[in-house]
Amino acid sequence: MGETVADLQIDMPEIKAEVEAAFAAYETALVSNDVAALDAFFLDRSTTIRYGGGENLYGYAAIQAFRAGRSPAGLQRSLERTVVTTYGRDFATASTLFRRESAPGKIGRQMQTWVRTADGWKVVAAHVSVIADPEAGA
Repeated sequence: MGETVADLQIDMPEIKAEVEAAFAAYETALVSNDVAALDAFFLDRSTTIRYGGGENLYGYAAIQAFRAGRSPAGLQRSLERTVVTTYGRDFATASTLFRRESAPGKIGRQMQTWVRTADGWKVVAAHVSVIADPEAGA
């Protein structure tokens, strides 16, 4: 059934499956540069935030403009250590590491905060960064 903390059920299987499916669909949209689908995954509010590798985007309109102007080249990546955690029925986080062949010796990190809305699961906050791979050359 999942763990309970102060009446908050963590990782209820059916909710976790929903968020994992949303996360997988987001990943498919990302690597195929399906801009309309990517836009639909973010909550259309001025409070939605995305910190990227070279940009700080405040509000849905800024995120949408970034997606519209971004190059579709080099988006393929492989994921590692993806962790989806749900809290109750309406809140979740998704964290993953990623690698791109075009960036040897680097590892990307992505974290997203998801909330359930009347229109399905939406990202309300995201952070993407790339660092030197601490395991490279080990």
